[in-house]
Amino acid sequence: MTHEDAGHYAAKHPNAKTDSAIAAAIEEKQTDGRITCAAAHAIASKLDCSPNTVGVNIDLLEMRIAKCQLGLFGHGSVKGKTVAKASLVAGELETAIRAAMDGDRITCKAAWDVAERLNLKRLDVACACEALEVKIGQCQLGAFGS
Repeated sequence: MTHEDAGHYAAKHPNAKTDSAIAAAIEEKQTDGRITCAAAHAIASKLDCSPNTVGVNIDLLEMRIAKCQLGLFGHGSVKGKTVAKASLVAGELETAIRAAMDGDRITCKAAWDVAERLNLKRLDVACACEALEVKIGQCQLGAFGS
């Protein structure tokens, strides 16, 4: 959903119900109706549930996700992505990104996995994807689909 859909995120999940423990954790971590990507993932880890489950609950609570760890959205007054094209992409990183691609894209989770495997920052992988013109899709929290 987009910025214009703000306040209507629950519509993505017409039959879903909030989980009280997840909702309480989200409420505790949110500020002004926003929760950071990092905080949402920490909740998923702490409560032993998937990031997507936390994302559904964020939507049901009509909150927004802020500070995407790949720099794709939610960085204050900056419109769109804050991620910039890397000036140079190491061969090993390019190979890892291309191997992790599904069609012409790489998923958010796969980008995170590449960063972990190569001991890089997630944002560095996103910058490399920008330089390689590889789109990142399927946010683990469900902020965007493809």
